[in-house]
Amino acid sequence: MDPLETLRAAFAPVPGYLDAATCGLPARATVTAMHEALDTWRAGKADLAVYDEAVTASRAAYARLVGVDPSWVAVGSQASVLVGLVAASVPDGAEVLTVDGDFASVVFPFLVHADRGVTVRHVPVESLADEVRPSTHVVAFSLVQSVDGRVADVEAVARAAAAAGALTVCDVTQAAGWLPVDATALDVTVCASYKWLSAPRGTAFLTVRPDLMDRLRPTSAGWYAGEEIWSSVYGPAMALARDARRFDVSPAWLCWVGAVPALELFAAAPLDAVHRYTVGLADAFRAGVGLPPGGSAIVRLPDDAAGSRRALLGTQGTRAAGRGGGVRLAFHVWNDTADVERAVAALSNS
Repeated sequence: MDPLETLRAAFAPVPGYLDAATCGLPARATVTAMHEALDTWRAGKADLAVYDEAVTASRAAYARLVGVDPSWVAVGSQASVLVGLVAASVPDGAEVLTVDGDFASVVFPFLVHADRGVTVRHVPVESLADEVRPSTHVVAFSLVQSVDGRVADVEAVARAAAAAGALTVCDVTQAAGWLPVDATALDVTVCASYKWLSAPRGTAFLTVRPDLMDRLRPTSAGWYAGEEIWSSVYGPAMALARDARRFDVSPAWLCWVGAVPALELFAAAPLDAVHRYTVGLADAFRAGVGLPPGGSAIVRLPDDAAGSRRALLGTQGTRAAGRGGGVRLAFHVWNDTADVERAVAALSNS
């Protein structure tokens, strides 16, 4: 079978589900793994070593997906927690450059440090690289904007940040899974994997360039961040992992059991083909409603205050999200041309 079709076949189709940008659908293997883990737990046979193996396998799969060594990867629960450890590490009075209207989990962790003089500038995503200046300490942005699917110019931002000596912190949550991601091009990346990567919520990742690890404070340091995990469960001595595991957040075990199959599916997938497929569906929808190609798997249309367009889509069998005063549709591997046609037909009747 064609590798793309193998990936598509791993999911049970849900006609009209165009909401991967809010919450991905689980792969069949994820559902099976979680049911089996629940049965094992219910039977009093839960094995923490097995759960730990799931975390290790998830870390390795995610590393393959974004093109880094597993030693670059830390695990966490949500994107905001991982961005927060970066924010806690910036010096007093630092300037942070962000995108105007970016997702709160990228912005709020820095805003809460206003009391120690951290300032946050908000600029359009199209101007991000041009707005980096010598005083900029961190450039924090989403690779793909949650509200409308706009894709940042990573190469330009990375060049400008490097010239200014600024740290790049990129949230790839709305990208990883449909858009190829090269985490080596950035200093720090974070990803919540319950959207386009179809893992359970409560699983997230951080990547850090090895030469920058000493600049970050392990704010969630606990036994799971120890160099020898099972020998780190009591104080007073602390020996944190020498690699990115020092930033690990102690994992919610069952979530990681379900994450492994999904992450391994996407790590093995032909992401260039996934990109072409998902953007092709999105652009077919855009053409159907009279819009030019957008180059993203996410499409946003304006909507009224009552959410009439979103409601109309819903009554005709399409699930989409209301975001930022509009309706957001997200096309992923489980979708097909029938989903496009259904959504176009619904809006053609408005």
